[in-house]
Amino acid sequence: AGAKDDTFNVLDLAEYTKNRPWWRKMFAPSSGSSAEKYNVATQLVIGGVTGWCTGFLFQKVGKLAATAVGGGFFLLQIANHTGYIKVDWNLIQRDMNKAKQQLKFHTSGDKMPPEVKSKVDEVVIFLKKNAILTGGFAGGFMFGMAS
Repeated sequence: AGAKDDTFNVLDLAEYTKNRPWWRKMFAPSSGSSAEKYNVATQLVIGGVTGWCTGFLFQKVGKLAATAVGGGFFLLQIANHTGYIKVDWNLIQRDMNKAKQQLKFHTSGDKMPPEVKSKVDEVVIFLKKNAILTGGFAGGFMFGMAS
């Protein structure tokens, strides 16, 4: 009366790995991302176009910001030399020494703070999950900065 029907499912690993993309095999078995629903060429194009747009905007905004900071510094120097602004250099020196002491205190340990380490780990995981998209973005960003 105690006859048991033992059935087993056999998993053929050779067939299983044939159907998986190479980047999934290389980086992690659980590296699923939303970008994987597109083929490699589409991911490169998406990454490249968004990278180029970001690089182009970064270049233009960077030039504008550099001009604004440089122009502001120039105007402050003119105001200082004409007497509109008086700088208390002793106060600046004292504040700089305090800042140096705080930086020495915070950088004395060799370990990263846990919140920084967790963010770095998140970035590394994202880059591994989206290696093709990230590569396209990096290339596009360089082209955007150059144009």
